[in-house]
Amino acid sequence: MTHTSKGEANKGVQREHLFRKEKKKSAKQQIDATLEEIYNERYELSDEDDDSDWDPLEKQVKAVKWFCINCTMVNLSNVVHCYACGEHKGSGIVSLGCFASPLMPEGDIAALELDATEKPKGSFQKGFPSDSTMVGFDERMLLHDEVEMKSHPHPERPDRLRAIAASLASAGIFPGKCYPIAAREITRKELQMVHALENIEAVEFTSRLHASYFTPDTYANEYSACAARLAAGLCADLASTIFSGRAKNGFALVRPPGHHAGVKQAMGFCLLNNAAVAAFAAQAAGAKRVLIVDWDVHHGNGTQEIFERSKSVLYISLHRHEGGKFYPGTGAAKEVGSMGAEGYCVNIPWSRGGVGDNDYVFAFQNIVLPIASEFAPDFTIISAGFDAARGDPLGCCDVTPAGYALMTQMLSPLSGGKLLVILEGGYNLRSISSSATSVIK
Repeated sequence: MTHTSKGEANKGVQREHLFRKEKKKSAKQQIDATLEEIYNERYELSDEDDDSDWDPLEKQVKAVKWFCINCTMVNLSNVVHCYACGEHKGSGIVSLGCFASPLMPEGDIAALELDATEKPKGSFQKGFPSDSTMVGFDERMLLHDEVEMKSHPHPERPDRLRAIAASLASAGIFPGKCYPIAAREITRKELQMVHALENIEAVEFTSRLHASYFTPDTYANEYSACAARLAAGLCADLASTIFSGRAKNGFALVRPPGHHAGVKQAMGFCLLNNAAVAAFAAQAAGAKRVLIVDWDVHHGNGTQEIFERSKSVLYISLHRHEGGKFYPGTGAAKEVGSMGAEGYCVNIPWSRGGVGDNDYVFAFQNIVLPIASEFAPDFTIISAGFDAARGDPLGCCDVTPAGYALMTQMLSPLSGGKLLVILEGGYNLRSISSSATSVIK
């Protein structure tokens, strides 16, 4: 072979090497771009009503192998910790709640669990003292689930309750320091105080269907109607039990959530309005003035609609609004009530994400508490969505468990301690379980 031919051959090999290198680089960039697109699409989702978020993926990304059990984000097969929240793919968050290690799989965390001698082993008891904290929970609410997963697991999923229940059990709070209340399904007569008959019947009809949707993001299966009635029934009975003095306060560990459910429509993951049902139950037990404070990151448009003409219920909501661009678009400061009940609806809209403990405490000290104190409620309900918590994939705010505990302490004295906390949103299992545990403590 001549010197010239050898040179050309070497150049050919170099060109082939560069071609393969560029091709490999291009393929990697394509995968990275696809993953970036998925993550960006999820984190830029500023509301629960983005229909495209629930459309099935037309192009499967082969590199995506698992969804994070904590935050539902997609991850590459060659990583063991979630790209978004850092949770281990084998995390025990569902079985141990916030006490599970986020860094190690469930099978390797025995050394990190609470010592058996320090972990109360409380059990459910039939009787309970009048100064006790009641918890409303029923496993049948776990049957409410999306039948067919679309682009990713639905954020409002049964594991939300499992993680909170596991945290309470691990801390010896429930069972243990708190007491259960017997579950029952709310009656149609009670629901008609809150919802139009057409909405009640629409929810009931889902029990005949394997899978159905009220809106693209609000699913139902054959067990959803029962779960919703159980949730509402627990909230009603907790309210009447607390107001009558048979218990000091309570926590409704329930789902589906309720504050988006209006008079005539189920929406925003919500089927029946649990907080409204509880308010009417408290009034039926003798309450004259009921305060509802809604700190879910989304405005409780359903609760506001139900009580916007009432002077006996004061509704105060703190939520992301961003000029109406954040779901559900309602909750501007100018929305104050109507038909003679102006001033009984108070909206505190955040103009951006990222708000944290200091923002909420400032709003409580300067707006919530002064107005609520003047109203002088004899019963208080917290619509406790934990999606403004640090790490939540939908709320993108920065409230800590300590912040939620402090807000609860600030509200409790307003009605002599007669307080009912009702679970609403919150979709990061670690955030929601630690926040709920701090509130109940």
